[in-house]
Amino acid sequence: MPPFFPDVPKIQYGGPKSRNPLEFKHYDPDAVVGEKTMKEHLRFSVVYWHTFCNPLSDPFGAGTAQRPWEDGSQSVANAQTRARAAFEFFEKLGAPFYAFHDRDVAPEGRNLKESHANLDAVVKVLKEEQERTGVKLLWGTANLFSNPRYMHGAATSPNFDVFAFAAAQVKKAMEVTLELGGTGYTFWGGREGYMTLLNTDMKREVDHLGRFLHMAVDYKKQIGFNGTFYIEPKPKEPTKHQYDSDAAACLNFLRTYDLLPHFKLNLETNHATLAGHEMMHEMEVAIGSGALGSIDANTGDYLLGWDTDQFPTNIYLTAQCMICLLQMGGFTTGGVNFDAKVRRESFEPLDLFLAHIGGMDAFARGLKIAHAILEDGRFAEFVKERYASWDCELGRRVEAGRASFSDLEAYIAPKGDAARNASGRQEMLENLFNDYI
Repeated sequence: MPPFFPDVPKIQYGGPKSRNPLEFKHYDPDAVVGEKTMKEHLRFSVVYWHTFCNPLSDPFGAGTAQRPWEDGSQSVANAQTRARAAFEFFEKLGAPFYAFHDRDVAPEGRNLKESHANLDAVVKVLKEEQERTGVKLLWGTANLFSNPRYMHGAATSPNFDVFAFAAAQVKKAMEVTLELGGTGYTFWGGREGYMTLLNTDMKREVDHLGRFLHMAVDYKKQIGFNGTFYIEPKPKEPTKHQYDSDAAACLNFLRTYDLLPHFKLNLETNHATLAGHEMMHEMEVAIGSGALGSIDANTGDYLLGWDTDQFPTNIYLTAQCMICLLQMGGFTTGGVNFDAKVRRESFEPLDLFLAHIGGMDAFARGLKIAHAILEDGRFAEFVKERYASWDCELGRRVEAGRASFSDLEAYIAPKGDAARNASGRQEMLENLFNDYI
């Protein structure tokens, strides 16, 4: 079979002075940063849906994407060809992982049985390509939002038959993820929410979602799948309000339904923006509960109010992400997953490479900057000093849960007032951060 990207060589590291757009300027997979290589730190993953299935259409026009390997059909044979094209891309890019929805890799059939058969036929090719290239599956998932049956939700649908169909679809997607050696499985509640509360029993819907996920946990144990379960927060789109609206909402839900021991979060930058948060905030919320598992690497346009899923090129963003990841000890099963799409005007196959190279370089720079910041220690020392008053004997008792209001009153009354506050030095710290950039 002739190559799908005949004019693109395997992408190499050319160094910061390289002027070749098909070389990495900062991502050197074998370069050691701290105690790991860049490849081990970053665990880059390419998504199947945006990269190989997105036609680059929008509400105002048809798709523009040129994908020469496509024959325009929804056949299994076309899906198998697409899989081979995808793995040539992964291999030439040097991405060690990929991620997919079930309906990305194989067309939906006329019924559940036919859909399962279609998926099996393409999984056979995926397995062959994984063995040929060494590329691994970061995580799999089921598309429970595109088909009209899911117009009211899947696990939260008022239609019990839809709930049952979704369960069967997830069951199969979990089996396939296990067969392909996936390191995780993601639940994204694309339509698990509401458009209006006038027709919604919110408590009952969220209860059903909790039961659905408990059944998934049970089946995970039954089939011996040892990968990580992830939930991916997003506040809106396509619903007005999604039940997994941000990291804090997800953690509250998981605790309420006794699911936290079984799940971690997969956080996406653009979803954080839509929720009114910075990505660093969402990561710190998840890390504080020991629940950060993986990240979707993209960004949004702050002048546009929807999920634009652009490739990350902001070095401040990537450095902040990598500070959080390095401080928590790095990934175990997750990775930096490029849930991003090229712009509608970037329609050629070459643009897929250029976009991913830029994102990988941005995260490589972020990794180097984050490591330098943490090694230098000035930020950590400033924060430590800022909270130094808590290191007194009574402060430690408060933190340990061994003090009362009466103890605090007895401590502060002789002082007459609280000690004078120290400056937060925000501008100085922002200037210091700029020094590393």
